[in-house]
Amino acid sequence: MREKLRRVPTGGQATEGAEPDADQLLQAVARGDEAAFERLYDQVIGPVFGLIRRVVRDPAQSEEVAQEVMVELWRTATRYSPERGSAMTWVMTLAHRRAVDRVRSAQSAADRETRVSISEASRPFDEVAELVTMKLEHEQVRRCLGTLTDLQRESITLAYYGGRTYREVGELLDTPLGTIKTRLRDGLIRLRDCLGVTR
Repeated sequence: MREKLRRVPTGGQATEGAEPDADQLLQAVARGDEAAFERLYDQVIGPVFGLIRRVVRDPAQSEEVAQEVMVELWRTATRYSPERGSAMTWVMTLAHRRAVDRVRSAQSAADRETRVSISEASRPFDEVAELVTMKLEHEQVRRCLGTLTDLQRESITLAYYGGRTYREVGELLDTPLGTIKTRLRDGLIRLRDCLGVTR
């Protein structure tokens, strides 16, 4: 798997001879030895990637996290203390922390998206769409009222928009109740037809 990972740039060359262990290499890296870092990289990248892959699962993200661990290893090598454990344990602890951080970060992002989706879905209606629909309906009613005769429009406006009874409308217009009922009935039929309302 390490062939897939980009090598962290180093400028030094490895020295000939027996391969030093991770503890020795990490101490040399702490002193700024780039050749030691290159050798340490080769020793630890396989186990680091394997651990991260088990935690993160996603191969591409695992590679990213492995690279982050190696960069962190180069930057923080001076913090390594042999008295507190082996270099490999220290490196794997860094890797595990980074992997867990990535999983937590991904989970937090997913949780935020879920909360946003739930809050949007829980709204009873889309306020903007509702306002637009109401405005269109009002315009349509206004247009259809314009198709009525003046007497029908006046009777309907007084009864339905003014909240008056048929008798009150008749008294206001000085018109018999039967005539008011006929005007209202005929006007409502025309409105219904204009608005496309089915029975």
